[in-house]
Amino acid sequence: MSVLPYEKGAVELAPGVYAYLQPNGQWGYSNAGLVVGNASTLLVDTLFTLDLTSQMLSSLNDLEPRARQIDFLVNTHANGDHCYGNQLVTNAVIIASESSANEIDHDDPRQLQGALDHAGDMGELGEFFSHAFGDFDFHDVVVTAPTVRFSGTHTLDLGDVEVQLIEVGPAHTAGDVIVYVPEASTIYSGDILFIGGTPIMWCGPVANWISACQLIESLEPQFIVPGHGPCTDLEGVRAVRSYWEFIREESIERHSRGMTPWDATLDIRLGKFSTWLDPERTALNVAMIYHEIDSQLFGAPSALEGFGLMAKYRAQLTER
Repeated sequence: MSVLPYEKGAVELAPGVYAYLQPNGQWGYSNAGLVVGNASTLLVDTLFTLDLTSQMLSSLNDLEPRARQIDFLVNTHANGDHCYGNQLVTNAVIIASESSANEIDHDDPRQLQGALDHAGDMGELGEFFSHAFGDFDFHDVVVTAPTVRFSGTHTLDLGDVEVQLIEVGPAHTAGDVIVYVPEASTIYSGDILFIGGTPIMWCGPVANWISACQLIESLEPQFIVPGHGPCTDLEGVRAVRSYWEFIREESIERHSRGMTPWDATLDIRLGKFSTWLDPERTALNVAMIYHEIDSQLFGAPSALEGFGLMAKYRAQLTER
């Protein structure tokens, strides 16, 4: 499944096409990428903090001198670990889907920093925030929104390299985008793919996520840079699709028996997926699928409610 060593830093996948990896890929430790043409350069995502983004840019510069000038920056989605470093890419045209850009417009890193600063007063939820985000500091982050927004597809010409931006959300978030470089047979998937880690559905529907995996499979890329985890191949894509098919089926079956989302979460045995990182995300995933089944009876959890579910489930897993 892993097609390259999983080590921190920049790695060249094909001529002028790079990945930047952050093991072990858990909360906040996302990947990024760089595509260099003979006319322009494209950065795929920034990272969670200014320090991490600075490290990433320096690593890419060491490997590829043309990375010193970034002409285009694509944010694959609106989560902070893929866009909070935007302010450091000062001269780039920043591009995102319309839905992702709208989410970025309304983001406020101070809320997450405030939760971390007061985690000690928040009990189980605070412990979870510290576990997930305690490594990070957002005090100096200034949200820098995309300047070019699109829906559907958008093509970039880097000179001798064409890059296709394909909107596949709503799925993980409201406006997920994959970045496809046909000549290099490479896809940057954003958080449509978590390799070796449990994916998390903030938006849905789950059918869109499954369709996004199927689209990636149909393109048959040689290299796939996931949002989190090691570079992968089609086996890794199929594993993520299989997880969603499994969770959907298990949730629907328990809903038909009248179980609550929480009881269903506790009842589901993850089997081959139990070794994936961050299994607590399944609590939110089940709740979101219940919302799809009956939106009037089961509301979509807010972000805070979602973190509360995950904190509760993680505590349960620790006790087992």
